[in-house]
Amino acid sequence: MTIAWVVGRGGMLGSSIERVLGLTGCTMYVPNRRFDWTSATQLQADFEHALDGFANAAAASDRWEIWWAAGVGTLSSPAEALQTETQALAALLLGIERSSLRPPTGRIALASSAGAIYAGSEDRVITERSGQSPTTPYARAKLEQESLVMEHGSKFGSGVFVARLSTLYGVGQAKMKQQGLLTHISRCVIRNLPIQIFVPLDTIRDYVAADDAAAMMVDAMTLVAARQSVMKIIASEQPTTISEIVSIFKRIARRPPRIVTSASRSSSLYKRRIQFRSVVSPLRTSAPTNLMIGISRILESERLRYVVGERKEW
Repeated sequence: MTIAWVVGRGGMLGSSIERVLGLTGCTMYVPNRRFDWTSATQLQADFEHALDGFANAAAASDRWEIWWAAGVGTLSSPAEALQTETQALAALLLGIERSSLRPPTGRIALASSAGAIYAGSEDRVITERSGQSPTTPYARAKLEQESLVMEHGSKFGSGVFVARLSTLYGVGQAKMKQQGLLTHISRCVIRNLPIQIFVPLDTIRDYVAADDAAAMMVDAMTLVAARQSVMKIIASEQPTTISEIVSIFKRIARRPPRIVTSASRSSSLYKRRIQFRSVVSPLRTSAPTNLMIGISRILESERLRYVVGERKEW
């Protein structure tokens, strides 16, 4: 039996991971109190309290897993704003080392960012063999977090899985997190607001549905052995331009989105065309979620949130 704890279970990716794990028969651990992310000292205490409960539950299991899917940083976040996130991860890893968890039966997974880490790459198709090419503080923070987890695994003895994700999308993206082009366009379309796009419309990205990403991550985690570190790109492997995205919204909403293009100082930091392909097993064996279906789900969810919000104001 496997017991798993998803840190960041309330987020789009974390909730998808927890849902997929539940379908595999995995027992989910949920801490009995909320964490105080505003205080490093209190957060360390919160983690240690949660880890005590997790270790007790894991004692009767054949395998334990901790999934880190937390964080509010984005590509445009300054370095100072990302320190809290990295320090929180370091606090969790320290708590694991101090706990009674048995290293050989444990695995730790980290959600990282392929789009950020390979942002400056000149490779036509980016794979795990491509060189790192960070251009932002966010990318450098993700690389620091990856190093923390890998060093921990080597020292502590548990297996480590680093998932470098392409552009994630899905239902329930946080409003306070200033990212998520598909969600942003959906909200503007519903409210008939102009949509500012700061990159050329022929910009290519790889959009992967959160549920697809979670399923691929769970599949990969099953192959990670003790003391082994595995890094894998998690992507749909289907390049899509922003123009194609706009066309899909036009077909679904039956009116053209009000697109306004403008330049941004940060636009030069990101490669115009990014295409991913994973060469690390397990390779993708199923077709990704159809983007039209995925966008339809986001639009329907955001429309419902908008209607419910309007009614609350009456």
